[in-house]
Amino acid sequence: MRLVTLLCFAALSSGCASYYTHYAVFPAENSRGEPRQVRVSWDTADYPDWWLASDQSTALKLETQCSERIWRLRDDSHEQAGECGTGIRACAEPGVDRRVVEDSRAPSGACVLVNPAQPGARIAGIGERFELLMLCEPVVAEFKEGDEVVNADYLRASAVPYTVYARKAPRGSLNARLPDLDDAVCDD
Repeated sequence: MRLVTLLCFAALSSGCASYYTHYAVFPAENSRGEPRQVRVSWDTADYPDWWLASDQSTALKLETQCSERIWRLRDDSHEQAGECGTGIRACAEPGVDRRVVEDSRAPSGACVLVNPAQPGARIAGIGERFELLMLCEPVVAEFKEGDEVVNADYLRASAVPYTVYARKAPRGSLNARLPDLDDAVCDD
């Protein structure tokens, strides 16, 4: 009986997920044409194929150097996916973002899409190469908050998707540390 219990425990524990951090940093321009670094990151829990659970992910985070604006892209497996279509997307915020590029693959309220040709795509299934399509620009790129100027600019909209190459590293490893976005250029 103990042997059966031990074997069952071993079989169940081997079905645990493997946890990974995914990230990419690439050069691009913001909506004002200024050169910036753009960072994309997300975490996944990968389960063995024979396990009952599906792979899971956090929201995909899109950040632009010098900006306070952070985009969070979600898919249909996330509760807060947004009503602006299917696939991996982030919706426009009324009064904050305006759509400046039209694309037949993009639902009307979407601002950012990953792999737009795959409307059923999930973040947990993104490989090391993917497409990122930005369709919006900020209504106001900078605004005053008290005595401080807040930069809310982000990646420049483009009719051609950005091609992004991501790294994958076991969560908690030294390779999983996200590259810093140097803020020195923000003061210029």
